Amino acid sequence: MVKIVGIDPGLAETGVAIIKGKGSKVFGFAYGSIQTSKDTPLPTRLEQIFTNLNSLLKNEKPDLIIVEDIFSLKKYPKSAIMLGKVTGVILLAGSISHIPVTEVAVREAKCALTGNGNASKMQLEKSVRQFLNLDVQIKPYHASDAIALALTGLFREGLIS
Repeated sequence: MVKIVGIDPGLAETGVAIIKGKGSKVFGFAYGSIQTSKDTPLPTRLEQIFTNLNSLLKNEKPDLIIVEDIFSLKKYPKSAIMLGKVTGVILLAGSISHIPVTEVAVREAKCALTGNGNASKMQLEKSVRQFLNLDVQIKPYHASDAIALALTGLFREGLIS
């Protein structure tokens, strides 16, 4: 059995999920998000993400971290730069904790769970909910994205175990 942490980076909200399982079987999971205020200076917000994530990693001791790979839209280049800063903090937390970190493209996670790499956030959330047999909608979407990333890591582990 492996324990995988999935992380969907975001400055205002970083989605985090923990999956315990083997192959494609899930034996336990938890999810949530790390939130920061836009009224807080950037360095402090990054420190908040790092501190919360570092605490989670120390408590949970996962085998692997899966983080969404950075992507950029031509319309919003500043968003990619900001995601890069948040992802850097996440990579650092994983490295300090001596936990392997793998970056996964969001399209791969969407394809693994919906069969469509271009699925919407709503479609991905619904597929995650169905896979986990949940009746309640997973909110925020960053959390369902994090679960999808963790599940993708679980499926990959099943292929190499």
